[in-house]
Amino acid sequence: MEDTSIVYVLFLIFSGAAILATLALSLRQSLIIAYIGLGLLIGPWGINLISDLVLIQNIADVGIIFLLFLLGLHLHPQQLLRLAGETVLVTGLSSMVILALGYGYSLLFGYSTIEALVIGAALMFSSTIIGLKLIPTTVLHHQRTGEIIISILLLQDIIAIFLLLAIEGVASDRVGWLAVSQPMLALPALVVGAYLLEKYVLTRMIARFDRIQEYIFLLAIGWCLGLAEVAELVGLSYEIGAFIAGVSIARSSIALFIAESLKPLRDFFLIIFFVALGAGFNLDVLPDIWLAALGLSLIALLIKPALYRLLMMRSKETAGRSTEVALRLGQMSEFSLLVAVMATELAIIGPEVSYLIQISTLVSFVFSSYYIVARYPTPIALNDKLRRD
Repeated sequence: MEDTSIVYVLFLIFSGAAILATLALSLRQSLIIAYIGLGLLIGPWGINLISDLVLIQNIADVGIIFLLFLLGLHLHPQQLLRLAGETVLVTGLSSMVILALGYGYSLLFGYSTIEALVIGAALMFSSTIIGLKLIPTTVLHHQRTGEIIISILLLQDIIAIFLLLAIEGVASDRVGWLAVSQPMLALPALVVGAYLLEKYVLTRMIARFDRIQEYIFLLAIGWCLGLAEVAELVGLSYEIGAFIAGVSIARSSIALFIAESLKPLRDFFLIIFFVALGAGFNLDVLPDIWLAALGLSLIALLIKPALYRLLMMRSKETAGRSTEVALRLGQMSEFSLLVAVMATELAIIGPEVSYLIQISTLVSFVFSSYYIVARYPTPIALNDKLRRD
């Protein structure tokens, strides 16, 4: 259809998402599946209700910015150091082994070295959304199982940030060493600048007007988007700037309030992001990648949990806890999708490799979330004995 008004697009996205989300929850699936499925349905390769994806892709990018800002808000330095000390070995070793597995597996299918590295890197991460959304709050905040999951996911998030920076560096290498060194020099400068502004300006503004919630809400959005824009201008990316903005105020007494206030805004844009992702998927390439995608999904669903379980038991965790944590982390990640999209936009990988990562991630989401909901306590369990908030 030719109508590309913003009202029409939002109507299709959110009305359709509500319908498919109902179906997904009834089938005990992650809501992400519903959003991506909606994109496939209404996009150019489905019934073509939205033929021009530029509009929703531009809006969707804002969701990733807010996602990384909120991830940064939860990275309190003291908490990170405490949790990281317990799981850094598990996270580091598992990441290297899975990267190597994904790299070697991809080479068997004839992909280039750089493509194999990107595929292996995308395989490293577990889903923060599935990991945190499918675990009860009581487990998340008060039990060791939740602490282990949080610490591994936080460390993976940090690895993902550096990976995104490395991807940009590889792309910049095509125009000379100066373009590569610029982001590396800009990163510490941006961190120091954010720290000084937060300490001497932002903190005082918050302390003076913290009783006015609307002002704090506006200040947080301005801080997030402001650093995101500065990061883009100095050769980094909007996402990295937003992440630094979040970390810089994670110690603030109102960080929790900001995080809770921005969650609906983040979810609004992330729904659009996942719909745009599904809409941009070319179903015509599926016959060429289905076998490779199946194997990649099996690595995420079977080998990754087995590796996590082995490493955690070596770290003196109980067999039951090691198994549960491993299975809850046994999938690919929304960061896998972000890596695929960014690497494609920077022409580091071709569309086929991007689709391979996307379909593998989607398959791992479906089967992992279904198994978790069926076996372990979750807020959306259909079994009353397993449903916990």
